[in-house]
Amino acid sequence: MGILSTLLTACAGERPTNLGVHDNRLSACPSSPNCVSSQAADERHRIAPLTFTGDADAAFARLKRVLSHRSDTNIIEEQPGYLRAELHTTLFVDDGEFLLDRDARAIQVRSASRLGYSDLGKNRSRMEEIRREFAAAADK
Repeated sequence: MGILSTLLTACAGERPTNLGVHDNRLSACPSSPNCVSSQAADERHRIAPLTFTGDADAAFARLKRVLSHRSDTNIIEEQPGYLRAELHTTLFVDDGEFLLDRDARAIQVRSASRLGYSDLGKNRSRMEEIRREFAAAADK
């Protein structure tokens, strides 16, 4: 069991210290393809933000409920208008961030792998799953 837990810990990687909000923006993606961000300028990393109608705080609360119900997600930091989550796959941990953008009526998103170069599209596909769940929760 000790070897397995050591291996799993190594695959999780260290929590990055460069995340968070800087000048009302999420951190930029690295050059590697294992990151997506709604604030990225280049198409390789760009993904659409989560959009909403109605009350911004209610939309952000809805996102928090969606994330809380996902078995692969642990919210590890919460500030007004900002959530940071660890997103788990079988062996790896990715970091997800969500920033409320009241003026754009959107929630800016970023998801990046802690380890490796390619994520085989996992960060993008997971964010698209969260988008669908967020939209579906608006209908309830």
